[in-house]
Amino acid sequence: MAKAKTAYVCAECGATALQWFGACPACGAPGSLTETIAEKPGGRRYAGLATASEPRPLSEVEARELARLPTDIGELDRVLGGGLVAGQVVLIGGDPGIGKSTLLLQALVSMAPAALLYVSGEESADQIALRARRLGLLGSGSAAEGVSLLAEIQLERILATLEAKRPRVVVIDSIQTVYSESLQSAPGSVAQVRECAAQLTRFAKSSGTAVLLIGHVTKEGAIAGPRVLEHIVDSVLYFEGDPNSSFRLVRAIKNRFGAVNELGVFAMTEKGLRTVSNPSALFLSHHSQEVSGTCVLATLEGTRPLLVEIQALVDTSHAPNPRRLSVGLEQNRLAMLLAVLHRHAGIATHEQDVFVNAVGGVRIGEPAADLAVTLAVVSSLTNRPIPGKVAIFGEVGLAGEVRPAPRGQDRLKEAAKLGFQRAVVPKANQPKGRISGLEVIAVERIDQAVQLLRDL
Repeated sequence: MAKAKTAYVCAECGATALQWFGACPACGAPGSLTETIAEKPGGRRYAGLATASEPRPLSEVEARELARLPTDIGELDRVLGGGLVAGQVVLIGGDPGIGKSTLLLQALVSMAPAALLYVSGEESADQIALRARRLGLLGSGSAAEGVSLLAEIQLERILATLEAKRPRVVVIDSIQTVYSESLQSAPGSVAQVRECAAQLTRFAKSSGTAVLLIGHVTKEGAIAGPRVLEHIVDSVLYFEGDPNSSFRLVRAIKNRFGAVNELGVFAMTEKGLRTVSNPSALFLSHHSQEVSGTCVLATLEGTRPLLVEIQALVDTSHAPNPRRLSVGLEQNRLAMLLAVLHRHAGIATHEQDVFVNAVGGVRIGEPAADLAVTLAVVSSLTNRPIPGKVAIFGEVGLAGEVRPAPRGQDRLKEAAKLGFQRAVVPKANQPKGRISGLEVIAVERIDQAVQLLRDL
């Protein structure tokens, strides 16, 4: 038998090379080439699927509201944009054991008695039934009777079952375990993951079945396989959170049917994942007395305003190079803010270690956190606490100016709803009308905000 030819496929862009390189010749990603069996041309694999269609003017296309299927799990529906859409393909990634399979099993039971199918390539049907019993999803009168289980990893058999059953929603757990007989490579390889996802997506679009794919993640936290997998699907959701904590965050990285960066908050209990009705309370600490270095940020996650506590610790450095460490915030931006603080407010931290943390395990990527981070650092350095009922937000520029943040009115209303009495905001975000119970203090420059800290 002739030896199978091998090729090297980039896990980032999917490009192939005949020999191994330290970096991908196409995209330049270092160490991304993995060896796999070279696939033969597909030939007639897609024969008959290409049919001619006439283009239509955009003005003649009628825009219709999409009918959604709610999962009856409020936080999951929020992340999806209101529920599942017919033919939608959703990719869910996260660390092992964080709750991906648990959440989707709960969602299927909640959507019963619609035609539902759970395809497992990692667990047997008995194991899934044991999990459902542990979560309290089984019993007399339970809606779990409408959920069908299938333990299968061969793509052609899965597609044959889907064609016969025509379920409304199907869960594939996980896409890395499914393989197609048309390819020679092993399950989980770049070629298999890309081909199986493409064929499942093609079935979803032609049949109207919503497909939920569970994906493994790499050491860096990205979904394993080529990045083209994220381009094929309609929505990409990531599980976040500390495995040692009982709280889980589900964030929408991509969503063709809803807002991007929408955030859902869950609590892991003995009965599975439960929604958190007031997530702002999750990210706020309750100190018995005022503590220096803490500041409450009014941030925005998708369409939801949240209040998150920012903690900073500034201490004398005992090393030649002071450390700048941030958890939940961008570390390079912290270094930039310290430079702005020195240049435009006269506060130097070049001899101190600076540590910044976002409470609750949430990751904050918007620049509107700049002002809160800066004031938390000043508070820790001067040992002057910021009052607990003050919310802060605003972007800080390199010239020392405080720039406005989007949807400032929603942030202020969230602060007022939780009983905050004052808010420090950019001048451009100062509301025209008065917000009941909230005093709004507007600042234009970072030195004004630092001076204001001494007067609070």
